[in-house]
Parts: sequence; structure tokens; C-alpha cells
Amino acid sequence: MKLKRFPGHVLSEMVVLVQASGRGWLFSAFVWLAIAVPAEAAVEMRVAIEDGVNQVTVGSSTRALVRDAAGKEVGEIAAMNAFIAQPDIGKVKLDRWQGQQFWIEPTNGGYVFIGDRWYRGRTLVVPTTKGLTAVNYVNIEHYLYSVLGGEMVPSWPLEALKAQAVAARSYALYQRENAANSVYDLGDTAAWQVYRGISDETASTQAAVNATSSQVLIHKGRIIEAVFHSSSGGHTENVENVWTRPLPYLQGVPDYDQGTPVYEWSKKYTRADLSAAITGVGNIISMEPERITPHGRVISMRVVGDAGTRSISGDMLRDVLDLKSTKFKVIPEYAPTAGKEKTQAVPVGFQIQGNGFGHGLGLSQWGAYNMARQGLDYRRIVLHYYKNTILAKIQVK
Repeated sequence: MKLKRFPGHVLSEMVVLVQASGRGWLFSAFVWLAIAVPAEAAVEMRVAIEDGVNQVTVGSSTRALVRDAAGKEVGEIAAMNAFIAQPDIGKVKLDRWQGQQFWIEPTNGGYVFIGDRWYRGRTLVVPTTKGLTAVNYVNIEHYLYSVLGGEMVPSWPLEALKAQAVAARSYALYQRENAANSVYDLGDTAAWQVYRGISDETASTQAAVNATSSQVLIHKGRIIEAVFHSSSGGHTENVENVWTRPLPYLQGVPDYDQGTPVYEWSKKYTRADLSAAITGVGNIISMEPERITPHGRVISMRVVGDAGTRSISGDMLRDVLDLKSTKFKVIPEYAPTAGKEKTQAVPVGFQIQGNGFGHGLGLSQWGAYNMARQGLDYRRIVLHYYKNTILAKIQVK
């Protein structure tokens, strides 16, 4: 297939340069942080691009070597060409080759093609119980060039992009150390971090990553799970109020997202539409929160209809009604009777008024945007949103 033109781990140590968050950034120190890193000069992430598929297209922008599971060279793929890999009874069939797995390694700094996109690094194709998985092995800094473009607007202030780079790097390495499986460290969707290859890279995302190279957030010597979201609607949340396990670095703080596009939002539903979306109670009469977080996110809602009553979680309502967050109120709307101001007892519709976009934990991207516009640098931004943390720099020893 001719492509169109495009727009093994070894344990080592990392040394960590710590900048502690005292007043005015008064001091620095060195500590050691031992984690598993590749033998290469930089941390290499394993990102699943296609997972459990019945076939996947793989190629290269330059001549690429094809290697088997033992690392032996078995052939090559010509520049700007690709093959379709398919599962074959627990093995991989790639053009004329068949084996336990195959590596595609571009020469001369080329890019790999996986599925329908271009990526930096190299490709591993392996069989899984559901088909084939194609994994992009990529330098973490190069990975972040793309993640920043997928997660934040590249034209935003550089300090906001740099804050996102530190958060995204910390999140990726946390996943690598704590949640990876035998095949990959993380996926490429919003369930992990959005990663779409070189199409999302820009000069600004590269500059932000390079300026914060190797910097992560740590708590008690360990890299934190630096989750982030679009906008909290005025105040971020304690993690235990949204998920389960309390974490000292994911604690609620005042946000700076006021005046941004998703700070406030609303949706309207007719009574019929809302009753069709929320089943099991008949025609809805009222919706009242049963439990809310300290900053107004719905934990559970009591829904009353003419055929019954249900208690529904805020997360389920967000999914069913396609809401931006669980920080919302439901306001009934009544029709006037005979031109008078007096209203009927049964609502004809409902308005949902909400704030923020996302789970409300950790870095608020729109808050970072406003803080950067006010002249605050990325260090101040990340240490505001991730409490009890230290900004550290990792270096392969």
C-alpha cells in the first residue's frame, strides 16, 4: 500500500531536581527518585493506538526495518508505504511475514503510520485475545508535543500550555508506573489523554514541552496522578467527593475560570423529552438533589414522577442528559393558566443550569488560561491546583 503524503524496559534511576513552593520560590534541592525507565536516553511511553482490532494499517515515512519478537530483522517497508497487519491463530500476519509480534522501526528519523495517522517513534504490533493491538513506542517529550495540542488550544498563553505539559507528563508517568499492563502504558483517547500524533503538534506545544522538559509533580517522593479538566465552575473539588480514595494533592481550591465559555451553561427539556431520557418514573414532576458536594456537584438526585420515584447518581444524569458536569441545578418551568400569572402545579418543562466542564479535579484548564493571562507563570499555576506537591525534574542517570 502506498501512503499519502502527511502534513524492552531496563531499570535505571532518575535524579530529581526539586523546586519547593516556598514564598517566591526561595530554594532548590536535589533528591533521588527511583523508577523504571528504558535504557535509552529518554523515557519511552507505550501508547495503544489500535486495541483489539481485526486489522490495522502500519507503515513509515522513510524506509523502515521490520523486526520479529527476538529483534531480528526480517525485512523492510519502503518509504511512504504500508502493510495491513491481521491476526492469525495467536500470531500476527504482516504481508509475507508471520510471527509472535512485529516491530516497525523507521530509519533516518522517519514517522510511523498507524491506522490513519502519523506518529513519532516506532510501532509494535502484537496479538491479543480480541485481535491485534498496535502500540506506539514514543519518547515522552515527543508524545507530549501532541497531547498538548489535543488537550489544550495551542494559541493559548504559553504559561498555560507549560502548566498543561507538567500535568500531562506527571499523569502519563503515573499511569506508566501504576496502571500499565504488559502491552501498553495508556491509550490515546480522552479516557487517558488525547493523543493523535503529529497532526496535533504546533510550534507552541513543542515550545511548552521543551521549556518544561522532564518536569513532574511529586508528593512524598512519588509522581502524582495529575488529572485535569476543562473548567470547575468556580471551585475545584476534593477527590473523595467525586471519586472514592482521598488524595492530599487533589483537594479543592478556588478556581479562576470566571467569564470563560463553559463557566456557566444551561439546557432546556420539555417534560416529555426529560421523561423519555430518565425512565422508570413515568412523567417527571420534580427533581431535587439528595446529596451534593461542598461545592455544588450532584452526588445523587431524587427524581419524582407520576409512576414512581428514583434516586439517580449525578454521574448517570450527566451521561444520560449529556451535561458538561455534575455541577447543576434543575429548575421546573410552568405554563401560565388562562393568561394569568398563576402557574400550574405540574411543570411543562425543565431548565438545567450548570457550571464548569469535567470532573472538577486538579488543574482547571480555563483557570490556567486566566491565570496565565494575568501574568502568573506555570509553576504558580500547577502548585495552586495540586496541593502539597513539589515540582521536580527527572533525568535518566
